[in-house]
Amino acid sequence: MKTGAFMMPNNPPHRSILDGHKHNLDYICFLDKAGYDEVWIGEHYTTPWEPCPSPDLIIAQAIDKTSNIKLATGAFLLPYHHPAELAQRIAYLDHMAEGRLIVGVGAGGFPGDWQLFDVDAMAGVNRDMMFESVEIMMKLWTSKEPFRYEGKYWTVQLPETEDPTRFHLRPYQQPHPPLGVTALSPQSPAMTMAGEKGYIPVNLGLGNQYLKENWDTYERAVNEAGREADRSMWRLGRDIFIADTDKEAKKRALEGPMGTTWRDYLLPLFSKFGLLDIMKHKPGIADSDVTLEYLADHNWLVGSPDTVSQKLAEVVDVSGGFGCLLTTAYDHLDHFDHWRESKRRFVEEVAPRFD
Repeated sequence: MKTGAFMMPNNPPHRSILDGHKHNLDYICFLDKAGYDEVWIGEHYTTPWEPCPSPDLIIAQAIDKTSNIKLATGAFLLPYHHPAELAQRIAYLDHMAEGRLIVGVGAGGFPGDWQLFDVDAMAGVNRDMMFESVEIMMKLWTSKEPFRYEGKYWTVQLPETEDPTRFHLRPYQQPHPPLGVTALSPQSPAMTMAGEKGYIPVNLGLGNQYLKENWDTYERAVNEAGREADRSMWRLGRDIFIADTDKEAKKRALEGPMGTTWRDYLLPLFSKFGLLDIMKHKPGIADSDVTLEYLADHNWLVGSPDTVSQKLAEVVDVSGGFGCLLTTAYDHLDHFDHWRESKRRFVEEVAPRFD
């Protein structure tokens, strides 16, 4: 099992943008030195708790400060970018990263972002835009001949070669960087698209109940495309905190950045949009029962190294297996030592049990 991190990036609203950015960049350097395999960095526009609108800005700075860790966008929200512009930004960044770039893409799930960019996500427009954008970027990266693509949302034309000006920015990794598709909901259409095209499936993994559904959706699409699904490609996210004892770990999880962020931001957010069901360990649980204590007991991997190993084994069993576990990253400037010690212990004491 590979190890990674999912970085929203999360910074509390009282943190200055610059201080939060420097903290996030420093944490990526820590993950690299601690031996983590990859880090996925998110993008949002209308939530003060996730203030990064451009993950490639962080990646561009992290490239020269790290040595081994793979750097992934988690994800570029494709409805909010012109695909011709983004394809060239990605190609340029890929050369900077010299093979350490993974490109995660998504449709975008924040209503504020939909409104900001006037995207009718309730009608599925955001997903349709994502599918069209990927198709255009792939054609730009791989086409040898000029073309004109007239889509529903964008029209792009690869012009005839006419020196001294011509289209020239193609990725460092050929034919293109590894592409991952992020998904949150059960039976997500994004998983179908990822399977059809052979892209990396990425699930945030807020609960165990729907994991098999998402994998089955992905695998079915892979098989229908005439290929065999590879579970080692599957990235799965989880909240993790390790301490010497279960009691200490739970206390620090609830009172630290994980608990604070869930209490003040994520639980109210998921409740507002009717998404608490994906966190429930069985049907019939009332929304009011999905509390911090509930999450600590049923969703988070919290406890001693032995307890976290047991909980992780349950996730592996329920899901059927996956290739990389992404531990959720939180702003921990106020809980620095305990947080980083927990992450160090995960990669050193828990992950090796799943090799």
